[in-house]
Amino acid sequence: MLRLLRRHSSLAIILTIGAVSGTLVWRLHGPAGVGRAMGVAGGVFLTVLPALLAGLLLAGSLKQLIPPGALAKWMGEESGTRGLLVATLAGMAMPGGPMAAFPLVLVLAQAGADRGALIAFIVAWALNGFQRVLVWEVPLLGADFALLRFLCGLPMSIIAGAVARRLPIAWTPPGAPAQPPMPTHTPGKDPAA
Repeated sequence: MLRLLRRHSSLAIILTIGAVSGTLVWRLHGPAGVGRAMGVAGGVFLTVLPALLAGLLLAGSLKQLIPPGALAKWMGEESGTRGLLVATLAGMAMPGGPMAAFPLVLVLAQAGADRGALIAFIVAWALNGFQRVLVWEVPLLGADFALLRFLCGLPMSIIAGAVARRLPIAWTPPGAPAQPPMPTHTPGKDPAA
């Protein structure tokens, strides 16, 4: 039961928040208020649904095209800084919103990318995505400011990926076999001794 709850903790939290919110709306505005809230929620769902389906279709297609372990050389643990750079460039080139990016992160993980590369991908996508810079920042803030912000954010994905590789937090992507716990290593002490 604990494993099931841990795996679906986000769903449980969202359902709890929804139930509490629905109860408050019912008490404050009655059944008509709940009906209006459900109408707004349905509209948002229909707006998000095409992007969600496209993102899942992209992730499913890539999972079929990229065999497990295929990215280990380019974005795996042994790829070093090169892997973080590849992940950063891939994140910057990734178009679309979270409906496309986050399912793709799971596909990359199952194809051999390590957590440092995945963090670098997400940070680069969020901070320096080309689509975001060209569509929003340059027209609204001007080319000079957009370039300055882009250059200041550029090293962040590599730094974040390097930090993620050093933190002793184990993560297994959903659908992947569980990995053994990370070994503890004291700097200056030979782990083989």
